[in-house]
Amino acid sequence: MRFDNRVAIVTGGAGEIGSATAARFAREGASVLVADTITRDRATARMPLPPNGPMEYAQIDVSREEQVAQMVETAMGRWGRLDILVANAGIGGLGAADQISLDDWNRVLGVNLTGVFLCIKYAVPAMRKSGGGSIVNTASVMGLVGTRGALPYTAAKGAVVNLTRSAALDHAGDGIRVNAVCPGHLEKATTQAAARPSRNEELLPEYPLGRLARPEDVANAIVFLASDEAAFITGSTLVVDGGFTAK
Repeated sequence: MRFDNRVAIVTGGAGEIGSATAARFAREGASVLVADTITRDRATARMPLPPNGPMEYAQIDVSREEQVAQMVETAMGRWGRLDILVANAGIGGLGAADQISLDDWNRVLGVNLTGVFLCIKYAVPAMRKSGGGSIVNTASVMGLVGTRGALPYTAAKGAVVNLTRSAALDHAGDGIRVNAVCPGHLEKATTQAAARPSRNEELLPEYPLGRLARPEDVANAIVFLASDEAAFITGSTLVVDGGFTAK
C-alpha cells in the first residue's frame, strides 16, 4: 500500500491508460479523483466508481482553465490535500501543415499541451500546502521521433517532454518532482492515430519485443514515478515502448 493517505488526480482517467492508472493507485491505498470529458455515467460504465469510496469523478475539459482550477479545488475539498497529479488527458491529431485548420491545431495543442500546463499550474500550490508531491505527464514516443501525417500531435507531445524538464527545475525547491512517460502505440488503441483496423498489424514489426503496449505497462511506469521509490528522479522521461525508439 505505497499510497496510503495520499491523494491523486488522474486526467483522461476514463481512457485506457488513465483508468488502468487510477485503478492501480486505488488498489495501493490512494484516494483518486478521476477526471475526464465524458459524463459520470459513461465513465462508470468503463470503470467502477463507488459513490462513497476512495475514487471520485469530475467531468472536465483540461483546456479550460476554470475547469482545471475547479478540479483541484474538488480534490482539496474532498480530501484536504493533493500529492500526485497524472496529466494524462490527450487527443489525436492527424495531418501535415497544409492539411490542418488552425482550429484543429489549436484544439490538439489546447488539450495535449496547454492542458498539461494548466494542470501543473493549479496542482503546484495545492502540493505546496501538502508538503510536496509528484507530477507525471503523459507524452508519447511521437514526441521523441518524427512521423508523417500527425504534425499537431507530435508537436504537442514533444513540447510536453521539455515542459516536464523545465517544470521539474522550477518546482524542485517545493519538493515537487515532475517526470513524463512516453508510451508506444497501444494494443487495440481507440485513438484517432490508430483508428484503422490494420494499424496494429502494420506497427508490430517496429516493436522489438514483439507486441504493442498494454495500458497496464504504462500505468506501472506512472505509478513507479509517482512513488517514493522514484524519490531521486525528476525531470526525466521514461520511455515505455518495447524498444521502438531504441533503433
